Amino acid sequence: MLAADYLSDLPSRPIDQVRQMRRDAEQEETDLSYLRRLLQGRVDLLRAELARRSGDATAVAEASLAAGDDDSNLVDRLSSILSEEGTGGPRGLGRHLAVEPTRADSHRRHVEALVADVDMSDPASHDEESLRRVLEQLEQEERQVSEQRRAVQAVMDACTAEIGRRYRDGDVDVAGVLPTESR
Repeated sequence: MLAADYLSDLPSRPIDQVRQMRRDAEQEETDLSYLRRLLQGRVDLLRAELARRSGDATAVAEASLAAGDDDSNLVDRLSSILSEEGTGGPRGLGRHLAVEPTRADSHRRHVEALVADVDMSDPASHDEESLRRVLEQLEQEERQVSEQRRAVQAVMDACTAEIGRRYRDGDVDVAGVLPTESR
């Protein structure tokens, strides 16, 4: 889907093929979004643990820790760390997708392999250097997944624009996509 020639000759392809290309891109974007959320969750956890260790009140607040909670038990702070009110605000482009990730288990295993050296249930048993090393690795992976996701969104947008152009120019009849009862 991200090959240089994937969108070549898009205007000359059959409408059903363009729609399928858009559905494929939508599914890939959903899978990449899921992977990205998994990575971001682990990044947030590690940042919160590092902020807690530093004692920096600003860093602790930025890591979405509950006010006044200096308990070292990460599990007790989990909901606060991963809350939507946390660092970075809303993520993504606000696209509503009605599809579910198809490779959720595969993505979960991939992320767990990235943090295999750090037992996330007991980060206190690890030194700061090992936590920072895993954090850097997760952040790099998240950047790569985000770049792929943006590229897939560009494919989806190109297909959507082509479909819209065909309807606008009258190359495709809207009645062909309406339910039979509506015709």
